[in-house]
Amino acid sequence: MAESDYVHGSMDVAEQNRTFEGFLTGTVWGSAIIILVVGYATLTVATGMHWMIALALMAGLGIAGGMFMGMGIAWIAAVVGMTAIAVVVQVLIGLFSLLS
Repeated sequence: MAESDYVHGSMDVAEQNRTFEGFLTGTVWGSAIIILVVGYATLTVATGMHWMIALALMAGLGIAGGMFMGMGIAWIAAVVGMTAIAVVVQVLIGLFSLLS
């Protein structure tokens, strides 16, 4: 049987740890975004809530949830950016509905 110089537990796993941490961060962010989008769609379509109220509720929930989970200022900026995009899209929908 061949002998090896390998010693169990001696390998540097820093890259693997950073990769796994990045994967978990991406999973948390992606899951939170999906929850916000589905929640907004549910409030506006299924319950008939006005889009501005639903957007404010989901943005507040997103910011509060991100602060609770310690997602940092980047998460808050992302929620504010998504909220701004949603407002622009809703304004465009309102404008295009006036044309028809």
